[in-house]
Amino acid sequence: MKNDKKIKLFLVDDDALFLKSLEIEFLRHADFTIDTFATGELCLANLSHDPDIIILDYLLDSIDKNAMNGIETLDKIKAFNPDISVVMLSAQDKIDVAINCMHHRAFDYVVKSETAFIRLQKIITTIFRYKKMEKELNWYMERM
Repeated sequence: MKNDKKIKLFLVDDDALFLKSLEIEFLRHADFTIDTFATGELCLANLSHDPDIIILDYLLDSIDKNAMNGIETLDKIKAFNPDISVVMLSAQDKIDVAINCMHHRAFDYVVKSETAFIRLQKIITTIFRYKKMEKELNWYMERM
């Protein structure tokens, strides 16, 4: 069964270099449709494009100090569509940051490092396994 719908990925980070390298890695490893955004505001303005997964930076304030941060952006994404899986990215390896992200319904939290891309790949695989299970479960429940 071939799925002709490509996975649509939004990458949101104000670090242009990191954003570009992440995009290149994803395109090299898989057949995704990728949109990149430097701010949470731009990401939110494009939610109508139905991303499957959003990889979102925690801070987002290096370009504009008044920019919406990752948590505010996450809350607005979840208000728009709770089914969009959001993975938070941060340069800080702090447990309270991770807990805060999870508390705001992020699917997972990844620290920016050399291994970040491998972690993200694994998480995306998990997300799709989870979504497939959820679909099968819903199908089953509807028939009970």
